[in-house]
Amino acid sequence: MKRQLVERELTPEGPCRRAIKRGARPRRTVTVNLAESPLVWLHARGHLSDRLLDAGEALRADFERAQLSPSVTMRWDPVRVKSTGVRGLSAGERQVAARQRFDGAIKAAGHGLEDILWRVVCAGEALPDAEKTLGWPARSGKLVLRIALERVAEFYRIT
Repeated sequence: MKRQLVERELTPEGPCRRAIKRGARPRRTVTVNLAESPLVWLHARGHLSDRLLDAGEALRADFERAQLSPSVTMRWDPVRVKSTGVRGLSAGERQVAARQRFDGAIKAAGHGLEDILWRVVCAGEALPDAEKTLGWPARSGKLVLRIALERVAEFYRIT
């Protein structure tokens, strides 16, 4: 994964989302990697095991393959794809299979855990922001996310 490092002002809540304005002198700054997902950040700091990271990445991959994120513009995919003669699933069938795996993994996580999974794993929302949006106490999301990822790992049979 290629790093995308930028310098941000450090506020009491964490790094500011806005870039530093030219000529402005922030009190404290921090370098942030924009290419790093919340899951990778948690794993790099020892809060998630390799198994849980793999489970989260599998869920995110299925989310992307199923094309569940909102579209911003028109799809420019070709209507017909020239066959190479290779047997297997078509693009539409792969998308449907990914959607079924994603739905199965979310169902396996259990009621109440799908919100934190979607926000952190699929939408890439920072854990403190997800906790605040869901109305949870600070630092409770890490434990709940770990429980959800354990169940997702069981669904994907990740050892």
